[in-house]
Amino acid sequence: MHVSDKRSPFVTGSIRVATYTRISTDEEHQPFSLEAQAQRLGSYIQSQDSWQLVHRFTDQMSGSTLERPGLEAALALARAKRYDMLLVYRVDRLSRSVRGLAQVLEELDHAGVSFRSATEPFDTGTAAGRMMVQMLGVFAEFERATLIDRVIAGMERKAARGEWLGGQAPYGYRLNRETALLEPNETEAPVARLIFDLYTKKRLGARGVANYLSCHGYRSRPGQLWSHVSVLNVLRNPAYVGKIAFRNVQYDAPHAALIEADVFAKAQRLLRQRGEDASTRRSNTTEFLLSGLIICAACGRRYVGTAAHGRNTRYRYYTCFSRNRHGRQGCRSDVLRADLLDQAVLESLLATYADTEVVNAAIERWRSRAAEEAPDSASQLRRLEAEISGTKSAVERYYSAFENGRLSESRFGSRVDALERRLTQLRAKLAELRDAAMNIEAPSKEAIRSAEEAVRDAMLHGTPGQRKALLKELIVEVRVESRDSIIPTFRLPATPVRVTEAMVGRGGLEPPTSAVLGPERSTNKSGECLEMPGVIGLGDSGSFPILAQATFALLIRSAVVP
Repeated sequence: MHVSDKRSPFVTGSIRVATYTRISTDEEHQPFSLEAQAQRLGSYIQSQDSWQLVHRFTDQMSGSTLERPGLEAALALARAKRYDMLLVYRVDRLSRSVRGLAQVLEELDHAGVSFRSATEPFDTGTAAGRMMVQMLGVFAEFERATLIDRVIAGMERKAARGEWLGGQAPYGYRLNRETALLEPNETEAPVARLIFDLYTKKRLGARGVANYLSCHGYRSRPGQLWSHVSVLNVLRNPAYVGKIAFRNVQYDAPHAALIEADVFAKAQRLLRQRGEDASTRRSNTTEFLLSGLIICAACGRRYVGTAAHGRNTRYRYYTCFSRNRHGRQGCRSDVLRADLLDQAVLESLLATYADTEVVNAAIERWRSRAAEEAPDSASQLRRLEAEISGTKSAVERYYSAFENGRLSESRFGSRVDALERRLTQLRAKLAELRDAAMNIEAPSKEAIRSAEEAVRDAMLHGTPGQRKALLKELIVEVRVESRDSIIPTFRLPATPVRVTEAMVGRGGLEPPTSAVLGPERSTNKSGECLEMPGVIGLGDSGSFPILAQATFALLIRSAVVP
């Protein structure tokens, strides 16, 4: 039976709509909460002919950036052709900058997805509509800039009065919320004075001060071990000499100073001499190719790039974040030479891609597991399709009963709305299963050869940014269990690799554990490292160039899962 009513969710030519809602901070101070936006968008969709709500995306972040989980998910599903229109309550919910708005609209246009605002009449399918969107973006950016100017002006007036500008009070002080002024904290103030004494008189460095405080039982305000970062925050803060700083200007404040002015000035001179003044430091994160990829097995934190200066040479290291922040009391993991680890991981990556016997054996094992799971996936698809068909039939029966006068409007509306929501959920789940089935694809020889060539070319001719971006695309993680057990996990690309400066690694199913091959397995033989759907395990041991008898267990994923 064909239903001609405009509210039918399965009328031919229906438009699949996704909604996007956003607030900047907490809902209490927003003119339109997330719930209010969602309700009004839902009502707007119901008022339109043949519109069907299929996805909802939401963020609680500033509109000045496009790096928002909800927006990124919306664009990803747009590229996957999962909906036809993106609907927002207002244009400024999408972006508060003209450049950002243009970038999102261009991406939606390339994906064949239209854009609509529920409160602003325009159609991005026409030239006039696109111009209107750009104009609204200009006004949104102007509104944001005006708001920022007003906030800055208000904070400048507050700083000039010597009031605290917000956030946690400096260590050694408490905030009087009635007057907005700082007051000495009798418990913490002596520790703040001790920090300046150790730094200026005992000539300890920031790390030495942090270690001294932690070893003698002193704890920072959250009750944690002191770190060099928290020590430097104390040393740099002019609040300790009775001043409030805002935008590089220091204002006299009425609160009591904890440190003498000459002691504070001496600390600032030492900070500059020792290179611990943040304004004089220069960092180059791209020189650490594996930063963000190395995981400490002892504490679970990631390794960061660090450096030490010898008499004539600068030495680069990878250090566990906990050890770098809190010393050996935070984590006792090993510090690794960056140049040697980079070289070792690159050589292991290239050797793995070049070993066709191991790669082919692993792909065959993956195909076997995929074939075993295929009947289950097919069964789930059939069950979902049957449930969707049954729900459609139920909706048709309700429409028929309503049109024939056998069902009241109130009962009809509530029941059909519930069935339509259920249909939306079932269709979304069905689309996800079908997408997953399409993505189950073994890597091609061309993709593997392309990855190997891309790595070699990037290492020889690429910029540091290109090298780092490429490695983030091909390496899942490098787990450091000890100096003698370092376990990289590589990703096998499903499509040819292209080197660009802005390559971003795409996430997917990550192995929860890695099997470490024992030292007795010293030959290059394929072996099962991990039994997990979608993951190819390759065993390859051999010496790790950093240290003797170090061993790798290599895990290569079958495909990049979006």
